[in-house]
Amino acid sequence: MTPELSRLLDVRQVEGKHVRIVPNEAECAALARRFGLVRIDSFVAELDLSTSERDGGFHVEARGMLDASIVQPCAVSAEDLPVEIHEQVFFRFIPEKEDRVEDEEIELSAEDLDDIEYRGTDVDLGEAVAQSLALAIDPFLVGPDADAARKAAGIGTPEDQGPFAALKGLKLGGD
Repeated sequence: MTPELSRLLDVRQVEGKHVRIVPNEAECAALARRFGLVRIDSFVAELDLSTSERDGGFHVEARGMLDASIVQPCAVSAEDLPVEIHEQVFFRFIPEKEDRVEDEEIELSAEDLDDIEYRGTDVDLGEAVAQSLALAIDPFLVGPDADAARKAAGIGTPEDQGPFAALKGLKLGGD
């Protein structure tokens, strides 16, 4: 399956490059569907690339900024909420490990979390940037009409539903 936003780069030709990724209208519409958004109004990633050769393969590091203007539905009322995203991004492409067993359990450190394995000589900066956008989206975003929508549906606020809700009405007193 081809990703909605694909920008392939040959790892042997990225050292010192600055890359600007701006999805076109069709790519933004496809990403909005994938991420459950109303729409993506703008989306730009500015990345500086560097490489190193380790463990018999090229490692590519991408650092930069992701800026996007999106519209997403409120998690409660479904009203359209405009959201501005400004995120620093960092990810590292590393050669796929061939000696790993398919169901083998692996231990990850915090440093490993931004590693993306690749096979061959191409890395997909577009898909990595798309995944970075997905991580920046608040899946539980609520708007100003959320409380009214909860009340109309007969649902209390999260505080009214929690494990300590029954204790809320108790009064503490020294008398």
